[in-house]
Amino acid sequence: MTLDGYNRFCRSLAHTAHVVQWDDAHVWKVGGPKGKVFAIASRWEGSSLDITFKASQLSFDLLKDKPGLRPAPYLASRGLIWLQRRTAETLDDAALKDYLRESHRLAALNLPKRMQKELGLNPP
Repeated sequence: MTLDGYNRFCRSLAHTAHVVQWDDAHVWKVGGPKGKVFAIASRWEGSSLDITFKASQLSFDLLKDKPGLRPAPYLASRGLIWLQRRTAETLDDAALKDYLRESHRLAALNLPKRMQKELGLNPP
């Protein structure tokens, strides 16, 4: 996935905001600029685009040791359930989009309940 493709896809998800921070990382949040982070793309460790996303415990356990994936540096070391895709070896772009959608949903669940309801992010 290219950086443009990543940004285009994340922009297509509901109620998202984009910011470039942390040494040129492309950070996407759900719920607006002060919302919850659900995806980070960076080139901190070379020329490849590393994409970091929130995951369920089951997904984390299944994927953390697969080729091209790892627990997200910094985030996972602090007990957060985040993965980083370094290559498409195990997780192709179509599957990555599914995980980004799920990351968006999981992050939205951490927004205040009132905001979730106002934005229609947590339907009954």
